[in-house]
Amino acid sequence: MKRSIYLDNAATSFPKPPEVIDAMVYFMKEVGANPGRAGHYKGVEAGHIVKNARKGLATLFGVSEPERIVFAINVTEAINTVLYGFLKEGDHVITTSMEHNSVLRPLRYLEGKSFISLSIAACDGKGFLDIDNLASLIRKNTALMVLNHASNVCGTIQDVRAVKQITGDIPLLLDAAQTAGCYPIDVKADGIDFLAFTGHKGLLGPQGTGGLYIREGLNVRPLKRGGTGSISEKEHQPDFLPDALESGTQNNVGIAGLEAGVGFVLKQGVDKIREHEKKLTAALLSELRHVTGVTVYGPLKADSQTSTISLTFDSILPPGSRYDYGGCGAVNLDVMEEDIYPSEAGNILNTEYDILVRVGLHCAPIAHRTLKTFPEGTVRVSMGYFNTLEEMEITARAIKRIAERRHTIHL
Repeated sequence: MKRSIYLDNAATSFPKPPEVIDAMVYFMKEVGANPGRAGHYKGVEAGHIVKNARKGLATLFGVSEPERIVFAINVTEAINTVLYGFLKEGDHVITTSMEHNSVLRPLRYLEGKSFISLSIAACDGKGFLDIDNLASLIRKNTALMVLNHASNVCGTIQDVRAVKQITGDIPLLLDAAQTAGCYPIDVKADGIDFLAFTGHKGLLGPQGTGGLYIREGLNVRPLKRGGTGSISEKEHQPDFLPDALESGTQNNVGIAGLEAGVGFVLKQGVDKIREHEKKLTAALLSELRHVTGVTVYGPLKADSQTSTISLTFDSILPPGSRYDYGGCGAVNLDVMEEDIYPSEAGNILNTEYDILVRVGLHCAPIAHRTLKTFPEGTVRVSMGYFNTLEEMEITARAIKRIAERRHTIHL
C-alpha cells in the first residue's frame, strides 16, 4: 500500500497533534457554552479556555498584555482589520513585491478608491527585500509598512528588524502566516506594531482560527460591531481590547483547538520545531541540487527560508523569454525540448506517488512575477513538524523520476 506524504503545510498543517483534536471534542461534548454570554459554570469554563488561548499566544509572541491579542477567523481577516480600520484617507502605504493577495487585494482596492497611495518595495530574484532602497520610498504621509515575514511561495524570510530600523516610527504590520509557531517571533524585540497570524498552519490549530496583536497606543476601527458580552447596557461598541474587535460569537471550539496547538508548540519549543524543519529543508535542497532539468527558487539555504521549496521542471529559454535566471536562485538547468508544467507535475506526484503538494500561483501572483515564474507558477513542496527525513528522500526520488522521464521522452 502506498504511503501518503503530505507536503502542503504552507496551506494548512497536517496532521494535527492529538491534543488539538481532543480539546475540540472535549469542548463540543463537555463545554459547548458561549464565553462571556453566561454566568453558569459551563460559560465560565468556556471563558477560561479562550483566556488561556490568548495567554498562550502572548507567551509565544512575547506580548506582555494578552488582551492586546484579538481573535479572527484567519490571517486574512486580521490583515483586513488593520488595513480598513487603521488607515485614513490620504495615507501612504509601503509593501513588497513578495506579498500574498491577502495584502495586495485590499491595498489595491483602497488605492483604486483614491483612499490611499501605495508603493511596492522591490525584492530580488530570491525573494529578499531590497533594504537599501526602502528608505527612498518613505514619504511624509507614510502611515504603514506591510511586510510578509516569509514567502508562502519559496519560503524566503525577511529581516524584520532591519526593515524596522529603516522605517522607524512608521507602524509595521507583519504577516506571520508562514512563521507563527515555527519561527521565533518577539513583537517587542522585532519592532512589530501589528502582528497578523493564522491558527491552522504553524500553530497547528484548526482552520477558521487566527488573530491580531495590536501594540499599545495604536487604535483600530472595528470591521464589525455588535454583541460582545460586555457593557451590554450601552448601544455603542466597547472601546477596549479585545472586545472592541471581537463582536459576535467566535469560533470557540476552534479556539479550544488553537489553545491546544499553541500549547503543543510551547511544549516542544519553537527552536526545536525550527531546527527540525531546517533539517528537512536542507536535506531536500541537497537532493535536488543536482537533478537535471529541475529549477529551484528562493534562497536555497535552510537558514534563510522556511520549510517551503518551489520548483519547476523546465528548460533554459533564450534571452527575452519569460524566465530570467540571473540571480534568481535557480539551479541545475539542462536543455530539454519541452517543459513539464507545474499542474502536470503536481498531478503526477499526487496520482502516481501519493505525494501531496500545491501547484500554481499560490494566491501570490506578484511574488511569482518577482521570481519570474508567472503565469504558470511552481510546484510547491512545504514540510511541517511531522514530516521525516525519509519522506524527503522519497520525494526527491519522485521528482528525479519525473524529470528523467520527461527528459527521456523528448530526447
